[in-house]
Amino acid sequence: MKILFLTQIVPFPPDAGPKVKTYHVLRALIGQGHSVTLVSFVRPEEVSHISALEKICDSVHVVPIRRSRIADIGYMIRSYLTTRPFLIERDDLRPMQELVNKLVKEGDFQFIHADQLTMVQFAIRGASAFPDKKPKVIFDAHNAVWSIVERMQENARWFLKPVLGVEARRVKRYEGELLKTVDHVLAVTDVDRVGLQEALHFSKIKQGDRVAPITVVPIAVDTQKLQPVKRKAGSRNIVTLGTLHYPPNADGIRWFFNEVFPLIRKRVPEATLTIIGKNPPQDFLDLAAREPDAVKVTGYVPELVPYLEQSALMVVPVRAGGGMRVRILEAFAYAMPVVTTTIGLEGIHAELEKDVLVADTAEDFANRVSNLLEDISLQEKLSKNGRHLAETKYDWQVVLDAMRPIYE
Repeated sequence: MKILFLTQIVPFPPDAGPKVKTYHVLRALIGQGHSVTLVSFVRPEEVSHISALEKICDSVHVVPIRRSRIADIGYMIRSYLTTRPFLIERDDLRPMQELVNKLVKEGDFQFIHADQLTMVQFAIRGASAFPDKKPKVIFDAHNAVWSIVERMQENARWFLKPVLGVEARRVKRYEGELLKTVDHVLAVTDVDRVGLQEALHFSKIKQGDRVAPITVVPIAVDTQKLQPVKRKAGSRNIVTLGTLHYPPNADGIRWFFNEVFPLIRKRVPEATLTIIGKNPPQDFLDLAAREPDAVKVTGYVPELVPYLEQSALMVVPVRAGGGMRVRILEAFAYAMPVVTTTIGLEGIHAELEKDVLVADTAEDFANRVSNLLEDISLQEKLSKNGRHLAETKYDWQVVLDAMRPIYE
C-alpha cells in the first residue's frame, strides 16, 4: 500500500515520547512492506535529521514552522472567533495544506496516516478535495487530548482555569467530530479509547452518523537498542526526565522537587536529584543554583545511559497527561527501577510492587522512593521484572504488528 504519513514533528532521533512512538510506527509500516511518503512540520533544529528519514521513506517533504508567544496570542484570539481549539488554529498553516493537496493530487495513496490530533485536519481536507482518489484517513491519536487539558485545568492557577476549561470542551467536541469523519482511529491505551468515545458522545451523535472503529495499539520501544544499564552500586541519585517545555512534564517534576524531594532528603540526607530534559523552566535552573550539591539540571543530553548508570532509580511524577509514558517503557527496557503515579502508569500493564512502584501523595511518594533507595534487593527485583515486561509486551516488533490488518 502507498501511505501518505503526516506528522507534527520530525520523528528522528527517537529521543522524546512523541518521536519514539511515531518513529516506531513509521518503521513498522515500512517493515510490513508499505511505501511511505513522509510529510512533517520542521523546526530549525530538526533540519539536520531529515536525511536519516530519507533513507527509509520513499520521500520526505517538510514545511517550516516556528513558535512564538506573540503568534500564540493571535491564534488564541482566532480560536475564540472560530470556536475551534487553540491547538488546531495554531497548527493550521496554509503551506502544509497546499503540500498535502499537491501530493494527494499527484500520488496514488490508499491511506493518509495523520499522526497526532493537529495533523488530521490536513488529511481530511486533502482526501475530500480529490474524491476520485478516495484515500482512507487514519487518525493516530497519541492521546485523548481533551483529558490532558482537563487535568491541566485541575492543577492550574486560578486565573488559567477558565481558559483551560474552555479549551478542554472545544478539544473534546473536536475530537468527537473527528471520529465521525475519519476511517479508522488508533489509540495507545484503553483509557484513551474510552476518552475518545466519551468525546464522540459529547459531540452529540446523530442518527446516520458514521463512526470510525478504534484499535488500541500500545506505544512500543526498541529493546534490542535499549539494553539494561549497570547502575552504580550504592547510588543515592534519583533521575527524572522529560521534554520540559511540555506543561504536564514540567508540572509533575516541579511537584516532585517542591513537595516530595525535601521529604526524601529528611530520611535520606545524601539523596540527590538529576533532572534531564530540553528547555528546563527558569525555576528548575533556580533550584539547581540554590542547591548545587543536591540538584542537577542538565538540559538536553544526547546520551542517557551515563546518567542512568549513576542513578539508583527513576521517578516519573505525572499529575496530568494522557496516552502512555514512553519514559516508563524506556526505563523498563534499561532495567531501571521506577516510581510513578497512578496517572503515570495509565495504559501500561505492569504489576504493582513486582514491576513498578506507584504513589500519588507527596508523603507516600517520598516513602516509596526512600524505601527503594535503601533496599537494593527491591531495586534488583524491579529492574529484572521491568526489563522482562518491556521485552515481552512492549517491544516494537511485537506490539506494532497489530496495525497490519488495518492497512491490509
